[in-house]
Amino acid sequence: MIDPPREGVKEAVETCKKAGIKTVMITGDHIATAKAIAEKIGIYSKKDKAITGEELDKLNQETFEKEIQDYTVFARVTPEHKVRIVKAWQKNGAVVAMTGDGVNDSPALKSADIGIAMGKGGTDVAKNAADMILVDDNFVTIVDAVKQGRNIYDNIRKAIHFLIATNIGEIVTIFMGLVLGLQSPLLAIQLLWINLVTDSLPAIAIGLEPPEKDIMERKPIDSKKGIFADGLWSKIILEGIMIGMLTLIAFSIGNKYYGVEVGRTMAFISMGLLELVHSFNIKSEKSIFKVGILENKFLIGSFILGILVQTIVVFIPALADIFNVINLNGTQWIITLGISLLPIPIMELQKRVNHINVKRQKKIFVRNTIHEGNKG
Repeated sequence: MIDPPREGVKEAVETCKKAGIKTVMITGDHIATAKAIAEKIGIYSKKDKAITGEELDKLNQETFEKEIQDYTVFARVTPEHKVRIVKAWQKNGAVVAMTGDGVNDSPALKSADIGIAMGKGGTDVAKNAADMILVDDNFVTIVDAVKQGRNIYDNIRKAIHFLIATNIGEIVTIFMGLVLGLQSPLLAIQLLWINLVTDSLPAIAIGLEPPEKDIMERKPIDSKKGIFADGLWSKIILEGIMIGMLTLIAFSIGNKYYGVEVGRTMAFISMGLLELVHSFNIKSEKSIFKVGILENKFLIGSFILGILVQTIVVFIPALADIFNVINLNGTQWIITLGISLLPIPIMELQKRVNHINVKRQKKIFVRNTIHEGNKG
């Protein structure tokens, strides 16, 4: 009798390995059967261990917790064993997802960080105990859900990153203008309009960013880390200062050579365009020329619409009077647009420096690891 693995399961297990997710098999089957199937789908290899429920009973929990990472197959287990397995992994700091379909699985589903019940063949008891119900009873769908979850988390971080950085840019513009004794670079109504244009559609579009190509090749994020971990706050503040200072440069040039009205108009257009351009920098930690800028049609659409809405105010006299702006000549437009595009080369340079630093740290880590290994 042969019960072949479902199509795509082996590939899904391999994807889990690349993503830093360890997949183990817990079954009531005979250990030989379990090992054969686990080996076929890539869960079990010669360096891994398999254990039966009977052998597990002979291990105390402390010893089991120390050795849990060596095992990938658990055979002939009882519901009590499943709970022990879940708790042993949790004791090692793992976030545990447990699948199950029977009444006997409900204690383990309840104990796991993420209990996943089968939607087709699962009992009502298992479904009620679970956090999630797998409608198609397919392991591949769990891996797809992990990918989707990582993408959602990334996009939340990106949207927060964009919104706070751009708002800090506006604060820096007004604050530094006052500190430097300049006339207000932007009026209240102008700031409100910029917020309306840049904090709405671009932020939503960033939240709809498709997953990056290497999203399932990264290690899992530590669940104890906050959303601003890994230097996000410092990036936000530095980028906000960049946007604010570039806006002040646009205002200063216009104010010095053409008067305060031209200066405010240049600052008004610059800030709106700076924020719209910067939304593309937020797409990835990698260069935008590597990840591409055309994948997210929503972001392209919000960028084009934002430019039209931001600049149309200058060209329509009735709106120009409301927002206290005036039409610019060719030279003024060239200066304004040139300043507005500066976030791209600045951020590309910063990403390049970060990439070099990360590579250097990895080399040092590998060198130290090899050195420690040789000492051992």
